[in-house]
Amino acid sequence: MGANINNLNNPLATDNVGKLIFKFATPSIISFLVSALYNIVDQIFIGQGVGMLGNAATNIAFPLNTICTALALLLGIGGASNFNLRMGQKKEEEAAYIVGNSVISMIISGVTLSLLVIIFLNPLLHLFGATKDIMPYALTYTRITSFGIPFLIFSIGCSNLIRSDGSPTYAMLSTLSGAILNTILDPIFIFVFDLGMAGAAYATVIGQILSSLIVARYLFKFKSVKLSRNNFKLRKKLVLAISALGAAACFNQLAMMVVQITMNNTLTYYGALSHYGSEIPLASVGVISKVNIVYMAFTLGISQGCQPIVGFNYGAQNYDRVKKTYKTAAIAVTLISIVAFLCFQIFPRQIISIFGQGDENYFEFAQRYFRIFMFMTIVNGIQPLTSNFFTSIGKSQKGIILSLTRQIIFLLPLVIILPKFLGIDGVMYAGPIADSIAFITAGVLIYKEMRCMDIRISEMSPCK
Repeated sequence: MGANINNLNNPLATDNVGKLIFKFATPSIISFLVSALYNIVDQIFIGQGVGMLGNAATNIAFPLNTICTALALLLGIGGASNFNLRMGQKKEEEAAYIVGNSVISMIISGVTLSLLVIIFLNPLLHLFGATKDIMPYALTYTRITSFGIPFLIFSIGCSNLIRSDGSPTYAMLSTLSGAILNTILDPIFIFVFDLGMAGAAYATVIGQILSSLIVARYLFKFKSVKLSRNNFKLRKKLVLAISALGAAACFNQLAMMVVQITMNNTLTYYGALSHYGSEIPLASVGVISKVNIVYMAFTLGISQGCQPIVGFNYGAQNYDRVKKTYKTAAIAVTLISIVAFLCFQIFPRQIISIFGQGDENYFEFAQRYFRIFMFMTIVNGIQPLTSNFFTSIGKSQKGIILSLTRQIIFLLPLVIILPKFLGIDGVMYAGPIADSIAFITAGVLIYKEMRCMDIRISEMSPCK
């Protein structure tokens, strides 16, 4: 209802919503899974070839990966959301400038971050929670992977633009190619060449370079608009518009980074006061966070798969279709969350064992952390779906609020406060409490938005 006549021939406005979500979400899910594969493959081979301290080192280095993802999503999702909104409004020329400015911003931010990490590597790793025993492994791994930062940001960010152009399969294949190469090179470098942590790092960077070359090739054959050299000249107004709609996804990643750094330091301190010691909690949580990325790949993939559908139809004032897309996606992420919850509760030891062996204290802590911290997994898909929904319809402020609720507003204070009373167990119980409050917050905001669209459907004026 309310779709512009000029947009009625666009599949985003006419095709079955469920089929469209499947079409766009499946490659997006695979892309996220493949991205997670970079970290998981490294974690598995490092666990088998280097040991528990190697796994702990990748956990220490992981905040840098989160920063890269934050910048990639800021410019990638921000660019994709602006692109789809303008295409829905029939503003093709402005959409082309959005793509160009998004791409050049990724390149500049990637090179800048890489230089900063290389210069300040030691203090950064201390800040991230590295202990004396873990530091040599973390230095070796991060010193090499820092050179891959520009390629990581470029490949992740451009994948969002490629999906928004209606080529989700190509975006998936670009990420898949790099991950496959990384998977092949990891055992060769770690075991055959006996390079240990350095081998895993080299394999990761080479895979990132391959993915970047593949996505760069697509920019020469963008489908929806024709890109010219002039489109890649920075325009402050467009960069601000891109950043505004990408801010929610970016802040969500940055919030995760802040929480992760805080948790690393909390686990180190309170772990030393327990019978587990400092290294076991760091290694266990590092492994579990990688497993959680696999689950989140499905929820985030569905969320991003909805972005072009929601953005286009909201721009075309087709509010009924916007509502249907969200409701269909909410059912899908809830079903996936139920499956993940059952796996985390029933098979924690089996999952942990994939990433190498440890003593009984290691498995005891990992199993308890899995079952307690991840207890509210059953509803954890709704918050990122809702946050991305608000970004897709141009309401970045609400998306930012949702991005900050779970990580910064709720989880971070709990991670700091609860261990003062419960010791290291306080970190575990902080997770389900924060997840529950974040779920309620998302539910309230999306309920109000749905009511608003119900009212505006007949009036054909945008919700505020």
